Amino acid sequence: MRNNLSSQITLRRIPQRYYRPENAFEHVTLTRLEKIPTKIYETAERGAIATARRIAKDIRSRQEEGARFILALPGGRSPIPVYKELIRLHKEESLSFDNVKVFLEYEFYPLTVQGTGNLSHLKAEFLDHIDIPDENVIAPDGFMPKEDIVDSCRRYEQWIQEAEGIDCMLLGLGRNSNVMFNGAGTPASTRTHLVLLEDGARKEAARTFPSIEAVPAGVITMGISTMMDAREVILIAWGEDKADIIAQTVEGKESDALSSSFLQHHPDAKVVVDLSAGHMLTRINHPWLVTNCEWDNKLIRRAIVWLCHLTGKPILKLTNTDYTEHGLGELLALHGSAYNVNIRIFNDIQHTITGWPGGKPNADDSNRPERALPYPKKILIFSPHPDDDVISMGGTFRRLCDQHHDVYIAYETSGNIAVQDEEVIRYCEFLRDVSAAYSPNDIILRDKVQEIIHHLSQEKIDNGSPESRDVLFVKGTIRREEAKHGARYSGIRDDNHILFLDLPFYETGMVKKKTLSEEDVQVVLKLLEEIKPDQIFVAGDLADPHGTHKVCLDAVLAAIDLIKDEDWMQACRIWMYRGAWAEWEIDHIEMAVPISPEELRHKRNAILKHQSQNESAPYLGEDGRLFWQRAEDRNRATADLYKDLGLASYEAIEAFVRYIPLP
Repeated sequence: MRNNLSSQITLRRIPQRYYRPENAFEHVTLTRLEKIPTKIYETAERGAIATARRIAKDIRSRQEEGARFILALPGGRSPIPVYKELIRLHKEESLSFDNVKVFLEYEFYPLTVQGTGNLSHLKAEFLDHIDIPDENVIAPDGFMPKEDIVDSCRRYEQWIQEAEGIDCMLLGLGRNSNVMFNGAGTPASTRTHLVLLEDGARKEAARTFPSIEAVPAGVITMGISTMMDAREVILIAWGEDKADIIAQTVEGKESDALSSSFLQHHPDAKVVVDLSAGHMLTRINHPWLVTNCEWDNKLIRRAIVWLCHLTGKPILKLTNTDYTEHGLGELLALHGSAYNVNIRIFNDIQHTITGWPGGKPNADDSNRPERALPYPKKILIFSPHPDDDVISMGGTFRRLCDQHHDVYIAYETSGNIAVQDEEVIRYCEFLRDVSAAYSPNDIILRDKVQEIIHHLSQEKIDNGSPESRDVLFVKGTIRREEAKHGARYSGIRDDNHILFLDLPFYETGMVKKKTLSEEDVQVVLKLLEEIKPDQIFVAGDLADPHGTHKVCLDAVLAAIDLIKDEDWMQACRIWMYRGAWAEWEIDHIEMAVPISPEELRHKRNAILKHQSQNESAPYLGEDGRLFWQRAEDRNRATADLYKDLGLASYEAIEAFVRYIPLP
């Protein structure tokens, strides 16, 4: 079973020479805008393995010298694949850590419960699986009295100096360019210090704790100066949600508004990324600015859209001069004139637009994104959470139903952790009052409801344990009923077409989930084989801040991979939509479904059926807008982009990219 296929999705073919230059001359040419040496790997796994082996090589080298190796380590998710490879090297290739001394880069403060915090996280993910002596693991004290904070931070720096400094510092990268917890405005002179967590940082830190409410108010973190004193720094980043920050870090101006940019002046800093995190670097995103290109249709489309933005012109008004003055003369040499390129790309983008996302019956489909037959189609929509369907493709969902396709919706997870306790209390009080009026003798129900209310309002202590089964049941039921309401409003008439998969990886009752397993994949596989859809829609949004979308996508792709050679599966078209966090770039879009003002209003209403996910939702992320506002803004922005390129003007557009199973 291949269970990480989402990491191998490349929306356009990126020539290997862009990220793995053939020689030193090519390397200098391609990377001349990069101010920090950067290595790009095809996947996060390959990048993590290379990073782990680099660290292992240095550890062994020091062992041969009879010397210690001082390593600074972060928490979070990014380094976990590095830690996994180091554990494998320890267990299978005899890598010893007995000469390694580890300094944790930060610890949350104040900690109140044993077994929580960054040290506990690192022990569970890495340190407990290797042979490092306990006394060689040094961490800031998350339990110290407040009056000891300043002296404790000073002592931590002193311990680093007594160890003769840090040999290698492994760094993750926060969404706001935080290195460790040094955010915008952190002076270059800072050393270990206390930082009070802002809302965005607390939400990101929630992955280490059972809930956002359990995240401490602050964190003791090494400073920028501590980082700059390390002899070697390796900054790692995986996934498209880090792409903008990586581009600014590596190619932008150094500024205290971008803490990671200080690494531009480090004598031995390195950046290691996968293609997704590196795709905004010039050599990947705009390669024509640094080298001769291998032009395919999507790269030409990307270049023309970029040129339109730069000149403020629609596609059909671009001139030969526009091309030559902005580094695209190579396209004129290949195609003869600006007109030839313009009309080709204009038609290419025009053909992505369709009001028939399931295919238009009795029509020529040679220039349409979806085939006309069969009609009606059996269509299966996968939604990671119980509201992603209407948030991300609510207009298309309704259109498919209105055009009489046989639509099924499969909600992959319960979404139960994203319901506030107050919502549960409200529903339980309603249930208590209804029961008292219509079934006053139902003692079991009365007592159970009262027990839940009492637990959540008076007894609950967030000690890192999973939520109670009763509370999870009520939270899951709330989201399930909201999902049914939204699906019915979108056009599904038969409740048998509304499916809840409750994938096992999600059902931990905590923010931290289990890894994807064969059990999850088998649930999806069984559904696919039962329905045998002609068309599948799946969330391809890898920028989801809590990672559930990626796991759900991997589950679907793994199941498809197992049956891709079956006749019905080979005839099935798979379309990826984006979630609430980002939209496909226009050079990738292969199907654009226009939405009228009336349809956009219906989409908003479908989203609002998910009442528990409106203003009180705990996982709105750093974006202050509500989900319906994000969706409308994103869909309108896509329509405006089409209009600015000289195409028809629509109220809104939902966009899709086709997925073709890997061989």
